[in-house]
Amino acid sequence: MSRIGKKPVVIPQGVSVTCEKNLVTVKGPKGTLTFQHHMDVSLKFGENEFTVEKESKAKNVPAIWGTTARVIENMIEGTVNGFKKQLELNGVGFRMNIAGKTITLALGFSHPVIVEVPAELEVVIEGNTMTVSGIDKHLVGQFSANIRALKPVEPYKGKGFKYVGEHVRRKEGKKSSK
Repeated sequence: MSRIGKKPVVIPQGVSVTCEKNLVTVKGPKGTLTFQHHMDVSLKFGENEFTVEKESKAKNVPAIWGTTARVIENMIEGTVNGFKKQLELNGVGFRMNIAGKTITLALGFSHPVIVEVPAELEVVIEGNTMTVSGIDKHLVGQFSANIRALKPVEPYKGKGFKYVGEHVRRKEGKKSSK
């Protein structure tokens, strides 16, 4: 039995959660998010909280049950506080600039890499640190992962994108024989 699925989700003041059939809408101070949940689960609303209930005994329902509850909880968290990820770019000659909703990256390739920022996200660049923020946790994490995948940090010199606070295991370089 899932402990995650059993846990009720608290709805804070200033946030409204509505459910029509299988479409959940969360409205908060920072914006509105929607999520279409699986038909094998349903939402039962109480006073300032709700729980997700299983509607079927299929094999995959316990996974869907807990995931649905946490996705909606993340939607509530995003509409109240928002989410952010910070990326750090290290390397000689590596640069990043932002102009409007376009990021131009110099990553050691023969050409600049140009990335469009989704309308729902906000990107701020300060020195060698890029901050991606928004209300949708999945979108913030996926965009950050896509940026990191352009030039992941390498273990010898530590050049490339890494998350702020991420530990990169460094390797020893070649040894000269004398």
